[in-house]
Amino acid sequence: MVSGQVAQGAHAVVVCDGAGWHQKGGRLVIPDNITLFPLPRYTPQLNPIENVWDYLRGNKLSKCVWDTYEAIVDACSEAWMFLVNDPERIESIAHRSWAYVNA
Repeated sequence: MVSGQVAQGAHAVVVCDGAGWHQKGGRLVIPDNITLFPLPRYTPQLNPIENVWDYLRGNKLSKCVWDTYEAIVDACSEAWMFLVNDPERIESIAHRSWAYVNA
């Protein structure tokens, strides 16, 4: 859960594209320490996670053939854990100097 990773007394802004599961209402409950920031339609260049997915596809998940669904899930999990254990790499991939806010 993202809200559990936010430091005590801090507030997080989560950038969201137009995916159906990123919408308010229905069953999605937004914790008080999270604000959703929806992006305009058709602007993948503004969504830093697009570069993260591109990095994972190009560096950890390309030119591979898996025999089972479980092997695919395992490979994706390994790639994701590689990335989340290297915050500097994530920052270098997702950083946009023209969109940086230092608060």
